[in-house]
Amino acid sequence: MTSSPVLGVLLHAIGGLAAASFYIPFRKVKGWSWETYWLVNGFASWIIVPWVVSLITVPDTVGILSASPPKTLALCFLFGALWGVGGLTFGLSVRYLGMSLGYALALGACAAFGTLVPPLLKNELPGMMAKPDGQVVLLGVLMSLVGIAVCGRAGILKERELPDSSKKLTIKEFDFKKGFWVALFCGVMSACMSFGIEAGKPIADLAVEHKAPPLWQNGPIFIVIMAGGFMTNFIWCVILHFQNQSAPQYLKPQEGGSLPVNYLFSVLAGTIWYLQFMFYGMGSTQLGRQFSFSSWTLHMAFIIIFSNIWGLLFHEWKAVSRPTHYWIRAGIAVLIVSTIIVGWGNWLASAK
Repeated sequence: MTSSPVLGVLLHAIGGLAAASFYIPFRKVKGWSWETYWLVNGFASWIIVPWVVSLITVPDTVGILSASPPKTLALCFLFGALWGVGGLTFGLSVRYLGMSLGYALALGACAAFGTLVPPLLKNELPGMMAKPDGQVVLLGVLMSLVGIAVCGRAGILKERELPDSSKKLTIKEFDFKKGFWVALFCGVMSACMSFGIEAGKPIADLAVEHKAPPLWQNGPIFIVIMAGGFMTNFIWCVILHFQNQSAPQYLKPQEGGSLPVNYLFSVLAGTIWYLQFMFYGMGSTQLGRQFSFSSWTLHMAFIIIFSNIWGLLFHEWKAVSRPTHYWIRAGIAVLIVSTIIVGWGNWLASAK
């Protein structure tokens, strides 16, 4: 399949928008504890939607998975379970820090680990640094990490400037200390998604052999990874249900909640969440395997770009100083430039 870096970057941008937006429908959920709406969201995003999308777009999805090497399936499931821990704590990151700071800290760590570890383990970095196209891609990756750091700096300045009373007007459970460590742990564990996708390459190859459209070849991989992630989240949410006695909420929400509305918006959040990886999988096929690791950087960069835009629209940066506003805008600008550079480097590689 002929790669198209411009299309790849565009698809990653759509995926990043979906990832940055999925938490918004939860604002409509009332009378449910976090574990209740998170598990409903997870069942939709990690079980139902991956199967539906793959069955529609990839012929013989069941046959492909049945013929996949057991070791590959086990690795994808394992990395999915570890990533599930990151996904679980990501929800807590946003819960305690808000969209802007929560996304910046969690995804900063996630981008660094998920982008650089795969080529380091394969000893591919020296070869990339020796080629002009590889140097351009690595420059874009570096700029992306710088942009993420700048956004994180803006979030820290914001945290210092605003009193807790002001923060809790937009983030009801704001807790910087708890949120910081949760976000850091989340970022490291969430990088396992990148490792799982890399481990699942034999499944994607098998899908193409079974006449799957190359653009959709990653669909079966996500079924296995998401199943591992669901298992982790299911176990934790069940534990919380026992601790908080919140399981009856599935049939009767607390006062002020509507059961149809809660289910509708939780499932909507899960569907939007999965769209990020549907478009991620499509975008990665357009960048080519030589620099496929840069897909993770693009994904993280676009998530932070759009999450900070949402943070601005939801007034999470209201009342902070002008210099802090400059920091967040500068971070977004650097991230936008970095995505252009990564796309350019991939275009140079595809033009050979």
